[in-house]
Amino acid sequence: MIRKIYKALDRKERELRKSFGHDITDPNERKKSYWHVRWLDHGIFRIFWHNFEKVSEGVYRSNHPDHKRFKAYAGMGIKTVLNLRGVAEQPHYLFEVESCAKLGLTLVTIQMSARKAPKRAQLIKVLDAFNTIERPVLIHCKSGADRTGLVAALYLMVHQGQSVEVARKQLSFRYLHIRRSSTGILDHFLDVYAARNSQAPVAITDWIKNEYDRDALMASFAAKQAALKPWQGWR
Repeated sequence: MIRKIYKALDRKERELRKSFGHDITDPNERKKSYWHVRWLDHGIFRIFWHNFEKVSEGVYRSNHPDHKRFKAYAGMGIKTVLNLRGVAEQPHYLFEVESCAKLGLTLVTIQMSARKAPKRAQLIKVLDAFNTIERPVLIHCKSGADRTGLVAALYLMVHQGQSVEVARKQLSFRYLHIRRSSTGILDHFLDVYAARNSQAPVAITDWIKNEYDRDALMASFAAKQAALKPWQGWR
């Protein structure tokens, strides 16, 4: 019964989310869309909590900024925004497109998931973006904890030559990333690579392009989670 109620509420929330943001140029729709970003997209928390930090020279990470923050970041020299939430006919994305256009920021958008193993095609897009985007760049998702953490870790390994042990610090509770939750699939991604690399060194880019098995990774993560006791794995 509880599960049915939860699913019904989740469905209603999804329907409500989809009812906003189709035309932010319309004054009435724009007003509703601001409400959507503040409350349904939890933007109210991001007014004062930015989860902003420097990853490396010319690379920064944060949660989803509003226009005021985009303006401040442009003022500090940021040229490109790497959005990991994907393209969506939703207020958070439409306002971001508008802000970047007004401020002269290049917006690069890649769809990633916080609770599912990344697809190889998505990872390759990220790797390609690293090679082409103009820096300084800001990487963000919604909270700046999970998707952003994984992409920041990949950047450190690919372009700064950092070990997976050092890079994985980008996925930590410091940024409100919780390993024990379903977002731990991103930690497991790095764990699986680290285990493979310990057997015979392989670059993370080569592993992603030639060996990465998303289905196997999801299956091994599910087995790992099932074996954990309730208090294990938190960080």
